[in-house]
Parts: sequence; C-alpha cells; structure tokens
Amino acid sequence: MAKHTPARLAQDYFWITLGSVIYSICFDWFYVPNQIGFGGLTALGMILNHISPAVPIGVVVLVLNIPIFILGWKFLGGHTLVSSLFAMAATSVLVDLVAAVHTFQPMDPMLAAVFGGVSLGASLGMIFSKGATTGGTDLIARLLKLPLAWLPMGKLLLVVDLSMLLAVSIAFRSMESAMYGIIALYISTIVMDGVLYGLDRSKVAYIVTSNPRPMAAEIDKQLDRGVTFLHGEGSFTGQDKLVLMCAFKQRQIVPLKALVHEMDPEAFIVVCDAHEVLGQGFRRYQKNEL
Repeated sequence: MAKHTPARLAQDYFWITLGSVIYSICFDWFYVPNQIGFGGLTALGMILNHISPAVPIGVVVLVLNIPIFILGWKFLGGHTLVSSLFAMAATSVLVDLVAAVHTFQPMDPMLAAVFGGVSLGASLGMIFSKGATTGGTDLIARLLKLPLAWLPMGKLLLVVDLSMLLAVSIAFRSMESAMYGIIALYISTIVMDGVLYGLDRSKVAYIVTSNPRPMAAEIDKQLDRGVTFLHGEGSFTGQDKLVLMCAFKQRQIVPLKALVHEMDPEAFIVVCDAHEVLGQGFRRYQKNEL
C-alpha cells in the first residue's frame, strides 16, 4: 500500500486543487447562467430554501454534510476526510471567486449541458482519483462504493444525483432544467469513469486452434501479451484441446485477429469485454481504490 509521503501528498493535493479549479469554472460557466439542473446536497438545500426562504442554502448544505463526514471518517479513514474537506472548501471558495472575477453569459442550454458534463466529469475524476471527494452526494457515493465495490463510481454518483435532480424538478415544477441536468449528469459520469478507470478498454480472447503452442509463442513475441492454456474438450469430437486465453488492450484487437488468421484460418476465436484487468502489463491493484 502506498504511503502518504510529503512528495506523494503534494502531488495528490496538486491534482485535487486543479480538479477544484476546473469544477468551479465549469459550475459558473455552464451551469449557473444557463440554469442547468445540478444534483448534490445543494439541490436539497435549494428545495428547503424554496419551502422556507428563511433557511439559508449554505447552512443546510453545511449541516447535512456533518453526519456524512462523520461516516466518512469512520469508514474511509482520516486521509479521505481531510482531503475531502480541502476539496469542499476549495470548490466553495473558488466558485464564489470565479463568479466575482467574471460573469459568464448564457449560451445554448444543450451546449452548456454537454460541455458542462464533460468538464465536470473530468474535474471529479481528478479529485476522486486522489482519494478525495467534494463532500455531499460525492461522499455518499464513495461510502456506497464500500458495499457495492463492483459498481463503477460514476454509476453510483449517477443514481444519487439523479434522485436529487428529480426532487428539484418536482419542487420547482420545472422539468426543462432537470432534463438538461440529466444530460449533463450522464455525460459527466461517463467522463469521470474514463478518468478513473482508463479509456483504453481491455479485452479477453479465447482461441481454439490446432496450433496452440506456436500461436501462443507468436502472441507473446509480436504483441508482448502472455497466454494461459485452458484444458477443454470438443463436445462433438470428444478430443482434448488447449484453449488459449489472452488479455490485451483494445488497440491490439486488429493485430491479434490478423495473427490468429494468418497462423490458422480455421481457428475459433471469441473476444469479450473485460471490465478491468489487473496485473503485469496492466494496472496494479491498490487497496481502497475506486
């Protein structure tokens, strides 16, 4: 497990700060002037303020964050809590600072939803990749990731924020803002998962050939990918066969198929998507990773 050395912490907080800057510019440029629906605890604060104008939105968000951060301290540890507090403070200050320095003009709502979703997803991906959150529903999604480790972070955040967006649309009786918000939210989750898990998707190929060992050697030589032999049996012939299993990158699918066809035109090949591949030649596992 990587230790939080001063150099590592400095690097982590650099990316958290950069993500916070992008988040703040995105919020003030795309969401606010174009009235794009925004999820999170801010949405809940807006609803309560709408019901009772005497209740400040900021106070509501702060109060609701207290039990969430207590749970974060208990289940995620001190580093996540401290870095999340930093990210929440940075985004809060920078949102007001950017708004004070420059007033962004409205644009086409669809363009705002698309580019807002892309930039928001990229910024949250940066922040989440360093073990932090921006508090609120981001931290709730991070906590839900513990019992639901098989779900991508973006999908969890999509479910949580989507419920908030629907609540806002009902409270304000404005579906248009919420609909643009759903578009932006969907795009942001895709981009965020791309930042967190990588855009170069991995594949797994199962190959049945009459030349298993020479083909495995060529895959290792030409593509620099290891091959595992699986013992299979043909249901029709009853003959034992060696099945090649090979994990590889998306960009290697064409040269792999060409190699297999060249060595054995009658070979049977099945290519499957691999959600994630860990190990030599791919990503390394890290404890408590997203």
